[in-house]
Amino acid sequence: MSTEDLGTYLQDHYAGSVGAVELLDHLIRTYAGEPFEIFFREIQTDITADQDELRDLMHALNVQESGLRNAGAWMVEKFSQATLGLTREKQGGLGLLQALEALVLGITGKQLLWKALAAAMDGSTQLPPIDFARLERRALDQRDRVEAKRLETARQTFTSG
Repeated sequence: MSTEDLGTYLQDHYAGSVGAVELLDHLIRTYAGEPFEIFFREIQTDITADQDELRDLMHALNVQESGLRNAGAWMVEKFSQATLGLTREKQGGLGLLQALEALVLGITGKQLLWKALAAAMDGSTQLPPIDFARLERRALDQRDRVEAKRLETARQTFTSG
């Protein structure tokens, strides 16, 4: 197994989780006091738990977080706030739909991460025992919950007005 490639792969996924948590922070502030706030807080709690699992795995493999990748993810998320047009004055609509779509894509990537690691680590003594199947199921559940909100938002966005 290429330790360098594995380290890069884990760093990339960790940076993606940093961007997702930042996006969720913004969505939580934007939808404060509304039902979406609770939904976004629950998803953020789940993603943070998965981020902790990934960080623990990285530490077990002596893979350091990449400050450069994390900063890049942070900058992309800040740029996306402007392009999504999500502000306190302008909620819902296309911006919300695109934010939910970004989350679905990111969570799908996380599910594929756990699946790839399960395949790569099968029988490996390099790692502490990790229940990748549980992590994959958790990602699928998160994706399904966000996807349901995405489809609901698409219906409202494209059929109203």
